[in-house]
Amino acid sequence: MTRPGPSTPSHQSSQTSPPGQTGRFEQTDPRAVVITAVHGRSVHLRRQRAALALSDQAPITHVVVAMDDPEILPRLAPCQPAGTDAALPTEVLELRRSDGRLPLAAARNAGASRALEHLNRPEDLLIFLDVDCIPDPGLISAYLDASRLRPADLLCGPVAYLPELPGETLDAASAQELTQWAAPHPARPAPAPGEIRTHGEHALFWSLSFAVRREVWEKIGGFDEAYTGYGAEDTDFSWRARSHGIELTWVGGARAFHQHHPVSRPPVEHLSDILRNGALFAQRWGHWPMEGWLQEFERLGLVRHEGADWVATGDARRSAQHAAGGPA
Repeated sequence: MTRPGPSTPSHQSSQTSPPGQTGRFEQTDPRAVVITAVHGRSVHLRRQRAALALSDQAPITHVVVAMDDPEILPRLAPCQPAGTDAALPTEVLELRRSDGRLPLAAARNAGASRALEHLNRPEDLLIFLDVDCIPDPGLISAYLDASRLRPADLLCGPVAYLPELPGETLDAASAQELTQWAAPHPARPAPAPGEIRTHGEHALFWSLSFAVRREVWEKIGGFDEAYTGYGAEDTDFSWRARSHGIELTWVGGARAFHQHHPVSRPPVEHLSDILRNGALFAQRWGHWPMEGWLQEFERLGLVRHEGADWVATGDARRSAQHAAGGPA
């Protein structure tokens, strides 16, 4: 099996908290770094960072990996007007697209590599948050507490989904209000705060919110950077964790709230990525991921079974050419 390779950001920039504001970030063991990959979601990132700045246990730093998004670095520059996240130590890495596709796996690996430069103790923790997620104030401390009890596990937190709300309402919302408004994902565990559910199904892992200690991260090997664009890189990560005997544990107190954004169902704009990454996954694990989406594509006449594989139909290729501005 091809192992994930090291990521080399095309440009790196670091920044620290402003003078006089470092005191609240003094750490006791264990410590955590939060990692977020982002492309084109600067408003969602701003809300996430405002919430992180209010955490009951602060991260050492927030590593933000901008994927082909040159606006992120200037927005987080120290010269910008101070906001609610002004006291949050931050480091920004920039990555270019990979063959025209967003390098999600490589972005998470690059963020982890930078985070591990700060985390030299075995009990320290890598926390990965999707840019759409607003963390509860207790998310970091809940993950750290769970890692003391389950140090060798892959830890996941419940993510509840917010309805579409006016921006000013969401900006002013408290954690209690977010909890009231958000709905749990119907297909994922939603343990209560303080509850830890062990022996979870690896098929239900998601990369929206998870945490691992260094030893677990290195045992899994990070994300496989052969996956680019949309889909399957997180399922592959979970399958490799399972292959190494790493348990999946759900941490009720590590709550996050997913900000609403438009989506397509099925995600036809990601069809080529899903077919490419799905074939790679099937080659390695003997079955295709994302079967639900593939069946929806089949219903729309965009894919068909060819033996054990899924392939694009002529309709799908014509749709892709049309979207790209080529001949239909």
